Amino acid sequence: MKRLYDETSFKCSKIVTKNYSTSFSLAVYMLSPKIREAIYSIYAFVRFADEIVDSFHTYEKEVLLNEFEADYYKAHKYDISLNPILNSFQQTVKKYNITDDLIQSFLKSMKADLNKEMYNTVEEYTNYIYGSADVVGLMCLKVFVNGDTEKYDELKFSAMKLGSAFQKVNFLRDLKDDFELLNRSYFPGVNLKELTTEEKTEIILDVEADFKDALEGIKKLPLEAKFGVYTAYVYYKRLLNKLNDTPSKEILNTRIRVSNPLKLSLLAKSFVVYKLNLL
Repeated sequence: MKRLYDETSFKCSKIVTKNYSTSFSLAVYMLSPKIREAIYSIYAFVRFADEIVDSFHTYEKEVLLNEFEADYYKAHKYDISLNPILNSFQQTVKKYNITDDLIQSFLKSMKADLNKEMYNTVEEYTNYIYGSADVVGLMCLKVFVNGDTEKYDELKFSAMKLGSAFQKVNFLRDLKDDFELLNRSYFPGVNLKELTTEEKTEIILDVEADFKDALEGIKKLPLEAKFGVYTAYVYYKRLLNKLNDTPSKEILNTRIRVSNPLKLSLLAKSFVVYKLNLL
């Protein structure tokens, strides 16, 4: 009955994705059924690690994160874990040859969130984004290209740019929670209490450049992945536009979001673009 347990494990990863992110869940549903389970398993793994450092404030977060890491490596070694999220993730890692350097870089950024509050240099900021977001894009790319190393190398840059763009949008959207609740400031050289229009514009332009590079890669993705990734791209691009329209002084006092009806509208428009082969 190991097969039933594995199926249950992947269903648990899907539930985690649906419960934590309606937008990402919608995008994953637009992927080919052949690769959805793998992407759910990646999302659930990174989400639980992120939850430990961002949400479990009344618990021993460092202990929990270290145990999570140790349990993953046990799961990888023995091909099984009674933690269904780790059980599904270790199978995806092996099936799609996700290299350990990507997982280690991700965990390094999560560990940074345990104690580091200020990112004072561009190098610190870039390294954090690489570990917390770019490598997640690369893990997903491993699934999308399914062993085609030439394709992986061709699309690696744009996959990282998409991860960077998503993460920077998250930074701007979550400015209030990150700054007031977690006392974190990711943007180097920016006083978030006094975020100016010029500083916000500079950040927006940087993210738009990332999106532009990412789109070139999305156009070249295998058919199994293209529409789903494009759906996520369109959603986050819309979120960035809303942030751009929000005065810099208000960003710290509110959390910008895209309504569910608008998400469905964006999905419909994305489908038209995709079906008309305009990508």
